[in-house]
Amino acid sequence: MLTVEQIKVLKAKDLNFITSRSGGKGGQNVNKVESKVELVFNIENSLALRESQKKTLLALQSSKIKNGEIRLTSESERSQLRNKEKAILKLIDILQILLKPKKKRIATTPGKSAKENKLKQKKHLKIKKALRKKYKPED
Repeated sequence: MLTVEQIKVLKAKDLNFITSRSGGKGGQNVNKVESKVELVFNIENSLALRESQKKTLLALQSSKIKNGEIRLTSESERSQLRNKEKAILKLIDILQILLKPKKKRIATTPGKSAKENKLKQKKHLKIKKALRKKYKPED
């Protein structure tokens, strides 16, 4: 998980923004203003993340991480500033999810009632299949 200090450093130094013209709403500004924002976050060069966090992120096989970078775009707002803020929030959410420690699965055995229910279902299925067979009277 990211700490508040890490988020502050992340916002201040680690982010690169690429702007371009956005499609969609915007009226006459669509053809003039570069409101689309692409955020590029380089994991290896990050000052906000600890080494253990960097190793964790780089070891993940996530569709969000390519070549040691996380790239996000935001173009839903008319303002470049609001799109930057949205992209930063998306990045923080993604990092929080990816850095969340995974719980180890504890193997358990099925209980007595589960075993009984399984046997009941098997008997019921056996009867159902037996009823499907055609009856041939013996002459």
